[in-house]
Amino acid sequence: MSFSPDDPHGELYGRLGLLANAGWQVLLSAGVASIALGVVVLVWPARTLTVVGVLFGIYLLAIGAFQLAGAFGAHIPGHMRVLGFVSGGLCVLLGLLCFRGPAQSLLLLALWIGFGWLMRGVMLTGVALSARVLPARGWQVFLGIVNFLAGIVLIVSPFRSLGVLALVAGILLIVMGVVEVVHAIRLRKHLTGRPASGAQSADEGRGPGHTGHLRGVA
Repeated sequence: MSFSPDDPHGELYGRLGLLANAGWQVLLSAGVASIALGVVVLVWPARTLTVVGVLFGIYLLAIGAFQLAGAFGAHIPGHMRVLGFVSGGLCVLLGLLCFRGPAQSLLLLALWIGFGWLMRGVMLTGVALSARVLPARGWQVFLGIVNFLAGIVLIVSPFRSLGVLALVAGILLIVMGVVEVVHAIRLRKHLTGRPASGAQSADEGRGPGHTGHLRGVA
């Protein structure tokens, strides 16, 4: 699909596509951010329900925005784009609710975070299982399962104190962040190694006869 430079919608989709295909950079940034947020949640000396809610609200807004942009990626199957839009939109909505939820109850905050992780896990796993040519596909399936299970833990666990919620959510964030960083590294290795191997395969496919022909032409 080509976009006209005079078409503002085409330019927007083109930019979103570039962001979606940034791949390992986005994963690496998300992983580092998850680890940093997990550490902050665990060690913050004067954490309150409102502070934790705001931090997770910003986090869900960010991953929701990346999921919405990721739906434009060239590797996303057509039938999965709708799930990407729905999942990203819900994460953004849940992130906004985190800014308001803490003023109401600890249970609501745990639910918003849990549903955000649950939807992200479904999206990551669904895309990986549908796109067989997806680089580092196994790691994305693993990351999706980790997100899904983390969401289930927060949804079904009866948190009775902010300290317990912060402890569990912080540990889960660090685990997911580490998996994302490893996934990003594996994806980068795959993408940087593919052109070289492709060129080598092409040279091998030409054979010695092709080289001799080129020399003869020269």
